[in-house]
Amino acid sequence: MVDRFLIRILIISSTPSSSLPRLSTPMAAIDLSSPYSPARSSPAPLSARSASLHLLLRRRRRPTLRCSLDAAPKQQAQGPPAAVAAEEAPPARKECYGVFCTTYDLRADEKTKSWKSLVNVAVSGAAGMISNHLLFKLASGEVFGPDQPIALKLLGSERSIQALEGVAMELEDSLYPLLREVSIGIDPYVVFEDAEWALLIGAKPRGPGMERSALLDINGQIFAEQGKALNAVASRNVKVIVVGNPCNTNALICLKNAPNIPAKNFHALTRLDENRAKCQLALKAGVFYDKVSNMTIWGNHSTTQVPDFLNAKINGRPVKEVIKDTKWLEDEFTKTVQKRGGVLIQKWGRSSAASTAVSIVDAIRSLVNPTPEGDWFSTGVYTTGNPYGIAEDIVFSMPCRSKGDGDYELVKDVAMDDFLWERIKKSEDELLAEKRCVAHLTGEGNAFCDLPGDTMLPGEM
Repeated sequence: MVDRFLIRILIISSTPSSSLPRLSTPMAAIDLSSPYSPARSSPAPLSARSASLHLLLRRRRRPTLRCSLDAAPKQQAQGPPAAVAAEEAPPARKECYGVFCTTYDLRADEKTKSWKSLVNVAVSGAAGMISNHLLFKLASGEVFGPDQPIALKLLGSERSIQALEGVAMELEDSLYPLLREVSIGIDPYVVFEDAEWALLIGAKPRGPGMERSALLDINGQIFAEQGKALNAVASRNVKVIVVGNPCNTNALICLKNAPNIPAKNFHALTRLDENRAKCQLALKAGVFYDKVSNMTIWGNHSTTQVPDFLNAKINGRPVKEVIKDTKWLEDEFTKTVQKRGGVLIQKWGRSSAASTAVSIVDAIRSLVNPTPEGDWFSTGVYTTGNPYGIAEDIVFSMPCRSKGDGDYELVKDVAMDDFLWERIKKSEDELLAEKRCVAHLTGEGNAFCDLPGDTMLPGEM
């Protein structure tokens, strides 16, 4: 009912926050449920720069709660002049959404005494299909644990802002006790502030007739800007998982534009490829998925990726001892994993979303939980200093282990044969070519595109 809401009108410039002046004039607030007259303070003047207008709905506070925003206007016999009120008002905080504008006194809540400190998670492309599955997993505690409160910082675009408000409404209606803050916006310099995890999902899909080099350039510009924003406002130890394709090279662009953040903290998502490979091996061996371990995806998230059956295990035994059909492993298994995304599009009519969200959850959980003894997981990481002889200064999927602290180490005890190494070098060549193609976005001079054939991305048609 409308009488239970306070409508706030916020003017938010699309210019990066670092270049905006602080407004001394408070925002206008009109309480539709109150018999009192509207606040007398005049609204902040519109800047000559482009601005976007958002209406936010915030539920009326209960007496036991403190609110982080200014209160609704109270009745006064004779209020101060508008100019005086404007001078005394504190600067407005950044945009929040609905019930999440309320700050709870956690110390007074018995239920939260054992909770950890709030973790800030930023998500780009937050109004998209992948995020529609992922955000609710994050809010539920499935990812970071049942005692980990979370703040979601959702980045969209001018075109998607209404859809983003709809996402925030659904999160609000879901009543997740661990979800303590939700903020939405279109400026990465605002949304990424203090982010401890950044899940970069938003990217332009490859359209009909679009050259791979054009996709690299268009999406590369997005990730260059987001890298700069992370460098400026995110936590110095932020962990970044790049999902938007081409994710390996986008991750490289992002880390090159964030020199104050350790390069080791950037990941390109290849966990979905690992999950697909485990599924195929389990089906062939007639076992359940959890019996497959030590599965590595080497290289690029493209059709040059290398699912490694040499080091993988089924029930603790080498795959080649369980599946003796070497021709199937080298041919059908490898191609099935490489092209699984394209087949899914043919069947489903769109690219994978739910399984991608699940793989993002798996990727995060592999970093915040200790890796089981003797096992490892795949993620695309910076190659400088790697023990395998893979070219340095690219982002390449390799086997990793974690102690559960958000960090990882590369696995050194892996076997290598000619079949595996030959295919790893092919994926390496592709990534080196992609790197040359985006040199103008990584600060390495003029770009030169000599991509070795159009290998496409998994799922591209």
